[in-house]
Amino acid sequence: MNYDIAVIGGGPGGYTAALKAAQKGASVLLVEKAKLGGVCLQRGCIPTKTLLTSAEKWLHLQKLAEFGLSADNFTFDFAKIMARKTAVVAQLEKGIAQLIKQSGLTFVYGTAKLTGGHGFTVTTENGVEEHTATHIILATGSEPVRLPIPGGDLDGVLNSDGILEITEVPKSMVVIGGGALGLEFASVFSAFGCHTTVVEIMPQILPGTDIDVVRRLGMALRKQKITVMTDTKINDIRRDGSQLIVSVEKGSKASALPADIVLLSAGRRAVTAGLGLEEAGIDYTRKGITVNDHLETSAPGIYAIGDVTGRTMLAHAASAAAAIAVENACGGDQIMNYDAVPACVFTMPEAGMVGLSEQAAKEQGFSVKCLKYNFAANGKAVSLGQTDGMTKIVLDSTTGKILGMHIVGPHASDLIMEGAIAITNGLTVNDLQKTIHPHPTLSEAVFGCADSL
Repeated sequence: MNYDIAVIGGGPGGYTAALKAAQKGASVLLVEKAKLGGVCLQRGCIPTKTLLTSAEKWLHLQKLAEFGLSADNFTFDFAKIMARKTAVVAQLEKGIAQLIKQSGLTFVYGTAKLTGGHGFTVTTENGVEEHTATHIILATGSEPVRLPIPGGDLDGVLNSDGILEITEVPKSMVVIGGGALGLEFASVFSAFGCHTTVVEIMPQILPGTDIDVVRRLGMALRKQKITVMTDTKINDIRRDGSQLIVSVEKGSKASALPADIVLLSAGRRAVTAGLGLEEAGIDYTRKGITVNDHLETSAPGIYAIGDVTGRTMLAHAASAAAAIAVENACGGDQIMNYDAVPACVFTMPEAGMVGLSEQAAKEQGFSVKCLKYNFAANGKAVSLGQTDGMTKIVLDSTTGKILGMHIVGPHASDLIMEGAIAITNGLTVNDLQKTIHPHPTLSEAVFGCADSL
């Protein structure tokens, strides 16, 4: 069959693109090879945040006395916590399926492959279907990177998919990779009593993140008794009886880290294999599919969005790209702007970042001034008993224009939207100063930071 728009991949970018195209009255085919929702819903954002919610509530229970409360014999059932995670994912997947059904678009479970021009095949359990589409949007997402570490294939060495299937809390765990996902899993398992060590080969956790965020988050992780080893190389993993031994090296010092489980969390890579990119004449690199500012590939009329482009691997960036790709496929002329895409780390406390870090702003030649404000001075944070963290604004000292905002603290993932709006609209720090913030709220930490100029 021929469609106006075919979308390959049913993650946050893919299903959003398909729904938006259907809303515009286009005939749409959406192809997904596994489950709707992609990595974000099935193996990333949603399951990890569901687990973190349980972990956060568990830690709050242990601090009841600080709030004049008491309770006896409270405990946790990790199998039930994992079962709730599965139920949450299933509920949201069902919701997406319902939206697709109501939209009137055609949805097929299968594996798609481009065959040249605007043709493609879809292999389903019933055989191979042949289709064409005036426009094609590729949204095949990403998959965990499997590091070439000797012993990386041993039982008990898990990736971010496998760790979501365990039903008991290990006594000890080594997390290889100090990115957002690695730190989030470290926070979850540490909260439930697992002795957790994070090993990062780069000089800092969250590579590329503003150094003040890294320092504050590092302090918080240490308070949770999470050991963080940076600038540390992994030599190999071996088994010694019931335990795994991770051999690491920092400078000239070697050490061995025993663990019940090892989590490989060293990033993700674009899924391009078997997609037929060569047949369709689409340029790509090891990083992902090459697109222009309009998200169009080297093959006219074929677009790529989300993780498969190797750009900002975040669900909300994929959803934003979906809207732009659909608009352009329908005759528009929109450009994807990555300058104000917020990023969040759902540790305890959370971290939220948008725009330029202090270092990046200086490297780009700005005359930089930084403002900082501690949550310890925020009334709402004090009343919540969550005073760890700070707000930092990076601005152009000449114009006052906000270049970046970085927050570590309670509900940082919500508060960072203030920075995203400011950067998207070219606001100055004076614009934030003039905006009345309600009291007592955590948002006053942003106002307090801006008002410290």
